[in-house]
Amino acid sequence: MKKKKEQPVEVLEDEKEVVEEPILNENPDEAIDPESKIVEDEQKEEATKIAQYQEEIENLKKENQDLIEKIKYAQAELVGYRLRKDEETASLLKYANQDLITEIIPLIDNFENALKLASKSNNPEIAKYLTGFQMMYTNLLSVLNKFGVEEINREGQIFDSKLEQALVAENNPEKEDEVVLEVLQKGYKLKDRVIRPASVKINQL
Repeated sequence: MKKKKEQPVEVLEDEKEVVEEPILNENPDEAIDPESKIVEDEQKEEATKIAQYQEEIENLKKENQDLIEKIKYAQAELVGYRLRKDEETASLLKYANQDLITEIIPLIDNFENALKLASKSNNPEIAKYLTGFQMMYTNLLSVLNKFGVEEINREGQIFDSKLEQALVAENNPEKEDEVVLEVLQKGYKLKDRVIRPASVKINQL
């Protein structure tokens, strides 16, 4: 008895075993495990933030240094200002009476001229008042001396333009050149400041 010839079994399309092939990415870097990719992205982001923070820190350091320099400059200016004000205040106190003394000096001149004329007079009435005027003149000079007023009288010394002004010149071969021959009007100093130079006659050879 003949066996029946087996007919080939048709496999339906739906029943075929589907074999999934791995999807290849053209970029080899992206073929890495997804979790590794996430970690790498996080590291890059963190590195970027760190670089930004470092830049901000450097900028803050620079700003801080600039502020420190400005503060130092302001402090130096303040110290300089205080020193200048202290010097100005000391100078004002030192020469505070200069205007008043400058007004009194002509009175001294008047006293001296009156005493010279009175000493040459033979009038007994004038001689009677001479002693009183002499006392007032002496007291006035004493008060001025207490406030640091000094008379400039350099007769016989070499002319100094800082202390004197030459009004008259005379040629005297027996005297040294530029020597003060006569004080025509007394000069005065207030402490170390000349408030009125002396008017003098000098020798010119």
